[in-house]
Amino acid sequence: MARIIAFANQKGGVGKTTSAINVASFLALGGKHVLVVDIDPQANATQGFGINPRQLERGIYNVLVGQDNIRNTLFQTELEQLHIAPATIALAGATIELVNVAEREYKLDQALQSIQMYYDYIIVDCPPSLDLLTLNGLVAARWIMIPVQCEYYALEGLGQLLATIELVQQNLQSQLQIGGAIVTMFDRRNALSRQVIQEVQQHFPFHVFEAVIPRNVTLAEAPSYGKPIALYEPRSTGGKAYRRLADEIIQRVI
Repeated sequence: MARIIAFANQKGGVGKTTSAINVASFLALGGKHVLVVDIDPQANATQGFGINPRQLERGIYNVLVGQDNIRNTLFQTELEQLHIAPATIALAGATIELVNVAEREYKLDQALQSIQMYYDYIIVDCPPSLDLLTLNGLVAARWIMIPVQCEYYALEGLGQLLATIELVQQNLQSQLQIGGAIVTMFDRRNALSRQVIQEVQQHFPFHVFEAVIPRNVTLAEAPSYGKPIALYEPRSTGGKAYRRLADEIIQRVI
């Protein structure tokens, strides 16, 4: 059965989607069968694999609202062992449409049950909020990875996220575990970046991954070409960092 991992943080711009698609890509290059599920209405993970969400007739929205089977939404990426269940522009309305639906927090979990035996890893890219879509991601997952940006307010809002995770564990998904924090956008020339790493290690109550993701031009360029860093420039400093992170996740998520 697949190991289902959600990448989540309600703060935007922390490298959540970048981490999700690049970890998934290096897992696939390492021989794992991987599915990325994009439940962020911004559809950045979908675009990061070169798919235009505005041109899609169906996506994960149709699955969540009961209009389609998830198998009918899957796309093959450039990587042979990596599929994606894409987001479409309709996904923004899912939160409202699901408000009065029974077991609305379990829709993604129910959808993934029919296909998780075909994958080694399922990576869920959550939106930068603590809304119903994120709850669906957390309920479906067994592990959550939390990207934390190297900036002054890095730990701001993490308390709310951890409280939400605890509520999910107590009421919706008792098997959910925090896999760890991923430090992103690190600049070794910047004293603040080094200070943030120390603060995250001291104050984050769970595991902090040793692989630190640098602020890197190629990481920023790759999505504009519709490619993960593993295909765009795997030997860049960003590519090497995400390869190390993927290796760490393999060791940690058992």
